[in-house]
Amino acid sequence: MGMSTGAASSGGGSRRRRGKRRQPMSEINMTPMVDVMLVLLIIFMVSAPLMTVGVPLELPKTQAKALNADKQPITISVQRGGEIFLQETPVEAANVVEQLKAIAEAGYEERIFLRADGEASYGTVMQVMARISAAGFKNIGLVTSQEKAAAHGAASQSAPKTGAKS
Repeated sequence: MGMSTGAASSGGGSRRRRGKRRQPMSEINMTPMVDVMLVLLIIFMVSAPLMTVGVPLELPKTQAKALNADKQPITISVQRGGEIFLQETPVEAANVVEQLKAIAEAGYEERIFLRADGEASYGTVMQVMARISAAGFKNIGLVTSQEKAAAHGAASQSAPKTGAKS
């Protein structure tokens, strides 16, 4: 008898459930959204350093080590033909200082990186550097690419890194 009443009570409970309609789930499943956000975070972390250089140059190779920069410095680039760029905007040599003062948030203490193509005229590069220095900016760094390690047993690097030398 004990078995028959237990089976009857469970059967009656399932009949009641069949009679009722299921209510829609009111909770949002957060797992897929978190997965998508993590993938996007990784994509942006990988692609952000690749977007920092705007003017294509063949930087000279040196053995200087890369500097750690907390914030993005102002970059002045000199191309092979003598064209000058402030960040990614073309600028005349005579107007470099005025435009530099306009965008320098920290004033004369602003960190400035001077990038020049390896085939650029030395005179043009020094003219730009002299104008910046004469205007009062003293925190100027020359940007180069690191040389591949020498064949005397050091491991060779697969890609050149950007370094600065003042």
